[in-house]
Amino acid sequence: MCGIVGYIGKRDAAPLLLEGLQRLEYRGYDSAGVAIAARSGALKTVKAKGRVRDLQARLPKRFAGATGIAHTRWATHGVPSDANAHPHLDEAGKVAVVHNGIIDNAADLRAKLAADGVELASETDTEVLAHLVGRSAATTLEAAVRETLQLVEGTYGIAVLHADFPDRIVVARNGSPVVLGIGEREMFVASDVAALVSHTRQVVTLDDGEMATVKADDYRTYTTEGSRTSPAPETVEWSPESYDLAGHDTYMHKEICEQADAVDRVLRGRIEDRFSTVHLGGLNLDAREARAVRRVKILGCGTSYHAGMIGAQLIEELARVPADAEPASEFRYRNPVVDPDTLYVAVSQSGETYDVLAAVQELKRKGARVLGVVNVVGSAIARETDGGIYVHAGPEVCVVSTKCFTNTVVAFGLLALHLGRIRDLSVADGRRVIEGLRRLPDQIAEMLRGEDAIRTLAKEYAHARSMMFIGRVRGYPVAREAALKLKEVSYIHAEAYPASELKHGPLALIEPEVPTVAIVPDDELLEKNRAALEEIKAREGRILAVAHRRQDKADHTIVVPRSEPELDPILMGIPLQLLAYHTALELGRDIDKPRNLAKSVTVE
Repeated sequence: MCGIVGYIGKRDAAPLLLEGLQRLEYRGYDSAGVAIAARSGALKTVKAKGRVRDLQARLPKRFAGATGIAHTRWATHGVPSDANAHPHLDEAGKVAVVHNGIIDNAADLRAKLAADGVELASETDTEVLAHLVGRSAATTLEAAVRETLQLVEGTYGIAVLHADFPDRIVVARNGSPVVLGIGEREMFVASDVAALVSHTRQVVTLDDGEMATVKADDYRTYTTEGSRTSPAPETVEWSPESYDLAGHDTYMHKEICEQADAVDRVLRGRIEDRFSTVHLGGLNLDAREARAVRRVKILGCGTSYHAGMIGAQLIEELARVPADAEPASEFRYRNPVVDPDTLYVAVSQSGETYDVLAAVQELKRKGARVLGVVNVVGSAIARETDGGIYVHAGPEVCVVSTKCFTNTVVAFGLLALHLGRIRDLSVADGRRVIEGLRRLPDQIAEMLRGEDAIRTLAKEYAHARSMMFIGRVRGYPVAREAALKLKEVSYIHAEAYPASELKHGPLALIEPEVPTVAIVPDDELLEKNRAALEEIKAREGRILAVAHRRQDKADHTIVVPRSEPELDPILMGIPLQLLAYHTALELGRDIDKPRNLAKSVTVE
């Protein structure tokens, strides 16, 4: 969500901070700001509602300083405004704080500060941190920050700058990511490696409850209680070029078009032809433990939840283990029964999704075995789970997820095949599924070559006031994800239902102005799905079918290549990503940064 960038070294900080903020724009934000420790010994701060370019336009020509912090804000407490933008200062103007997360007891802390005569300049929860650090009697910045954090409840990733200590930035993490970038006699701070990769590939990721003091030529890490820690630096696998548009007009289009290569990456080195299975060394789950699993529970949010729904079906079909998916945000609050025979799988593109991470921590506290399916190596969920699968989609910059969704579903296909071959899936079926997986990159490339036809269809449906998406069994999660993509990026209202549920209510909505997108694979439910199309046409509804062959009752059909039946959902989602993209393009939407949304959701 919000983005943090910090720099300390010999170079002018402001241009580096702005560059870092621009790298983080994909996370979603509504205002931005920067604070520099000037050579005069004072802090200089500029903030602006709007985009990073609006902040850049406000910077004075003389804005020099070699130490600074910057931020992009996604509003939680207080409307988007200059006053609510970060960094926030204390009364003396000596302390600047940028913060991701939510301070749960901010209202109480604000009331106490106001009672002590402090004039608060914003509506935010973050401002209390600056005042508490500034009012601390501690003799070091580290001690003042530590003292402050003992007073707050909630989640945070923070960076603190102090005019009296211009040789350092102090950072801390609890539930919101903080990464240190190690350069040559310079150091970087960020909430996401995307802000760092242009300058360094060596990073240190803080754990919850960990702090760091960052200087130009050194850093040290320690707990909020003061005990030293020693996290090992890691090398980031993504290059700066991974974040470029590479000739595309938007990141969403680029990432849709990268899916053939991305799927090839998630398969590479994992298929084991000798035994018609796959090798997933990161699971840390031996054959005996895998056979002891009696149920699989998949937890994710948004697109990751939909990928988990498909994953649960794959596991049931191939491994014959009961499996289901649930939103992590619901699971963690309903006091679930944690079964020792259940394998839990946490799904997150960023590996930092707060609701998923909190569910993982609760499950671990109760002794559950938890695997992670994530895209970002070294992310919080990857570190906190017992093992898992990296989906290797590469950086995904657009707020709405496309290639990471597809790769996550493929990763679930690998997991399902692995579990199935350990249990009762035959060699022949294992070989059949492997061949289906191997065909996916070429089939995806084939569908992407048909983009012009989908662009034409998008013009046909772009001005619908609402759209219905339907599918049965394997097709239902595809419908769910397609409806989410359309509403996220085009702002057209869209809802998904099981096709069998039409007659139980949603048929009341069918009319010519509410088109239906129907997922109609050529499987054992084909005639049932065709019956649903008949019901819609009888009520003068327009139909766009996604199918393996042209559907007579549909006004339009997007024909997709056949795969193995279990893998059909992977291919059927691809053209609907393009439909959402071209619909948004037709409507003139801000495709890479949809309103009100953020890429990495690190707050509740």
